[in-house]
Amino acid sequence: MLRNLRIKSFQPEEEYIYLTYSLKNDKKEESRVLLENYKNLLQKALDWLWDRTRIERKEVKKGKKVITKVKIKLPKKKEVYKTLRDELEKINVLASHYADKTISDAYSILRSWKRRAEKGQASLRKPRLKKVYVRVKSTLRKVKGESVRITIRPYEYITFSWSHKWFSRRVKGLELGEPIIKEDIVYLPFRYKLPWFTPIDFLAIDSNLYTLDAYDGEKFVTFSLKELYSIKFGMELKRGRIQRFASKHGRKGKELLRKYSHRERNRVLDYVHKFVNKLLEMYPITMFAVEKLNKQEMFRDANDSLSKKISRTVWRSIHRVLKYKAPLYGSFVKEVNPYLTSKSCPRCGWVSRKVGRTFRCEKCGLTLDRQLNASLNIYLKMCGFPHIRETPRVWVGVTPLKGRRRMSGALPRDSGEAQRLRIDIKYHEIL
Repeated sequence: MLRNLRIKSFQPEEEYIYLTYSLKNDKKEESRVLLENYKNLLQKALDWLWDRTRIERKEVKKGKKVITKVKIKLPKKKEVYKTLRDELEKINVLASHYADKTISDAYSILRSWKRRAEKGQASLRKPRLKKVYVRVKSTLRKVKGESVRITIRPYEYITFSWSHKWFSRRVKGLELGEPIIKEDIVYLPFRYKLPWFTPIDFLAIDSNLYTLDAYDGEKFVTFSLKELYSIKFGMELKRGRIQRFASKHGRKGKELLRKYSHRERNRVLDYVHKFVNKLLEMYPITMFAVEKLNKQEMFRDANDSLSKKISRTVWRSIHRVLKYKAPLYGSFVKEVNPYLTSKSCPRCGWVSRKVGRTFRCEKCGLTLDRQLNASLNIYLKMCGFPHIRETPRVWVGVTPLKGRRRMSGALPRDSGEAQRLRIDIKYHEIL
């Protein structure tokens, strides 16, 4: 018992993030041999495991409805590993380590399919392989200076170099992870050791259609996302016209549609990255709290007009990029359950059934904008206060607000504008 409680070291554990950069694949012929043979191995592994996968259906009564629940059992990896590896080696023309990697990738595909199928988000048919990529194990690659040599077969290699590339200075001294090879592109992940920081600030963010409303422990801050929304709206109208054109012009229309879809994705990601960079510069060494949102649940409760507006949002992209880049600034990101955050009183815990633009507590009389109220409740959840229940006697324990809020007027737009990027910030005083 005491042995398990013994502290190994007072130093914090080392943490790493991966900075990934891409190269154009200038060895397409050699790569095609690797990709085609690896696809055959992966398909063989999937077929072999699928024959040993059991799908059980069970009918459960829920009120007056009868719901069919699905339970999927995959073969245990430890029990079938050796047998499956021997089967793959019979058709393997690549290095032997690719057989081990194939088994891991096949299980990864099936576990992802199982998770979605049991939720009813995927069919119960065998997953199909579309475009295959190869993640090269550390035993199959060797780094020499600013190039990496990858083994295909014994004494047969392909080499990719990042010398004189735009990111070569950034990755100098960093350790290369497992390269990912695709038909047209090669991804190189470099491992970066994070310095240890203790957060000195906190920021709770409530994500809305046109704004991000935040609370930092002293004041509320509103970040405008109207420009990002207008980018999505304008590209959606353009995509509709291109889809009508594509339906009549076959291959030419599909290529045009793919081109504009790629352009829209790039413009949105460009804005998101610049927005997150500016946010992290304003709040370094900060603990960020964001909502763990589920768009599918929102669509069920929304009408057609609201569903279209929700589909134009990119909350998860912002949260994902923030989580990826925050450690570079000594910051951390924590996901919080958004349940009842806009309907609960942060002072007394009362839960209101009807909430309009303004939240009014029927118990203690607190009046506050609904979105700002949500950010305050997210802040309380981040700080570890108990989950708010529908009980009038629950006391949260914090009384930072009294009365109603007053808008103090918008500050001038931030001077750090880059390529039409604008972040509108408004501060609110509490009376």
